[in-house]
Parts: sequence; C-alpha cells; structure tokens
Amino acid sequence: MKEKILRNFGTRIKKLRIKKGWSQEELGDRAGLHRTYIGSIERSERNISLLNIERLAMAFKAKPKDLL
Repeated sequence: MKEKILRNFGTRIKKLRIKKGWSQEELGDRAGLHRTYIGSIERSERNISLLNIERLAMAFKAKPKDLL
C-alpha cells in the first residue's frame, strides 16, 4: 500500500505541472531531474529527498511548503 503522503505529493506535482502546460520532461529539465524520476514521483513510487523537493519548488517558482 502506498503511503498517503506520497500519493498526495505526487498528485500535487502532477496538477501543478499540467497547470503550467509542461511535460514531465520539461519539468525535469527545469528542476534538474530526469523525466522518468518525475513520472515515478507522480505515480507515488518515490520517497524523494528534501533537496529534490526544493529543486521542484524552484522550477515552479514556489516555496517547498507550497508543494505539500
């Protein structure tokens, strides 16, 4: 069973990415992460580090807390 926090985080990232009109590859490029890594976050397969949360927040021009 996937943890609720991973599902919620992955869903939030996907919604923000789609709202921006970005592909997983574009988000990955902007955040310095691989597109397959973005996909695994969105599918709740990754328990990502705080450093990568910060990278995603910077890509979205948001604060890390806004992603949670």
